[in-house]
Amino acid sequence: MKKLYGFVGALLCLSLLNFRASAQGCVAVRHMSGAVQGSASSADFFKQRTGHWQVNAGYRYFRSFRHYKGDVEQKERLEQNTEVINLSHALDLGITYLATPRLSFSVNLPLQYNDRSSLYEHYGNAVSANPEQKRFHTYSQGIGDIRISGSYWLVDPTKLSKANFALGLGVKLPTGNPGVTDDFHKLDKEKRDYVINKPVDQSIQLGDGGVGFSVEGQGYAQITGGLAAYVSGYYLFNPRETNRVLRTPEATTIDPVIGYFSVADQFAARLGLSQAISFVPGLAVMLGGRVEGIPSSDVFGGSSGYRRPGYIVSVEPGLNYMKGKFSAAATVPVALYRNRIKSYYDKLDPQGVRHGDAAFADYSVSISLSRWF
Repeated sequence: MKKLYGFVGALLCLSLLNFRASAQGCVAVRHMSGAVQGSASSADFFKQRTGHWQVNAGYRYFRSFRHYKGDVEQKERLEQNTEVINLSHALDLGITYLATPRLSFSVNLPLQYNDRSSLYEHYGNAVSANPEQKRFHTYSQGIGDIRISGSYWLVDPTKLSKANFALGLGVKLPTGNPGVTDDFHKLDKEKRDYVINKPVDQSIQLGDGGVGFSVEGQGYAQITGGLAAYVSGYYLFNPRETNRVLRTPEATTIDPVIGYFSVADQFAARLGLSQAISFVPGLAVMLGGRVEGIPSSDVFGGSSGYRRPGYIVSVEPGLNYMKGKFSAAATVPVALYRNRIKSYYDKLDPQGVRHGDAAFADYSVSISLSRWF
């Protein structure tokens, strides 16, 4: 039984933990759906028949506020209270159909609520322009980009092999609004407040406006009776260059490179260990590492448009639990290293000086629930 729980813990790590290409903060262009990957779970060991349905729900929260340029934190932003603060709440709803013990198909839809507060987007950061240092909020809420995917285990999971690996392909559809607008506060020459309505920042847009294609993989290997290693990886290809959402419609001229939002690639990967707890049947603890982010250039298509590329390396402790047809998991990735790399636009600077910044979170919280029918 201890050996079985080792496999259970490993597979729960893979099939229950929400695995998104959604970095902690302004680096990510928006939340990417992925409450549960389309893969076999431990329930298949007991049933070993086709036709299973699994419903999934995953929640993720983070608060980004630490600004980085490269891997150097701009601590003065916190000292001067000019930091940008993003609060992100995302609920992923998913359903998986297990066609065979090895082949499954999933549909995942994210529901999002985002709150962004700043000075620079409104009156400005400078005390001369914003003497009271007023901070204003913009918001976005609604559905995000839907993801449809399939996954195939190289070895039949019902055979309880000591190692297995699944390959997956997916498509991301532009169901989320890439041009959400809200009110921004400005001051006229007489220092009177007025409001303009324009697109909110890219980091809280609900969608990116492009059709994307993903490749992913996940695997496990038993080390001892209750200890297993797991690995997973994901890359989203977004061939479209820009989504034609004008960042600053009030501007008299449009920047040919960053005038519109970019439709950027995204990536994520995880590696870690899962240890079954023998005195609590169905419970396993995890400890692993995670990297996620956005590249400065896309693999396919052009890379113009506005984006904040970068990546985060995190340590990822977690728990997962299974009882009967029900499963639950929770992780708290804690950032160890953050790097806002140069964007395509930054690299066009002939002096090589230009380097934008981005805000990151210290940690995020992810919770997943799953039920087989």
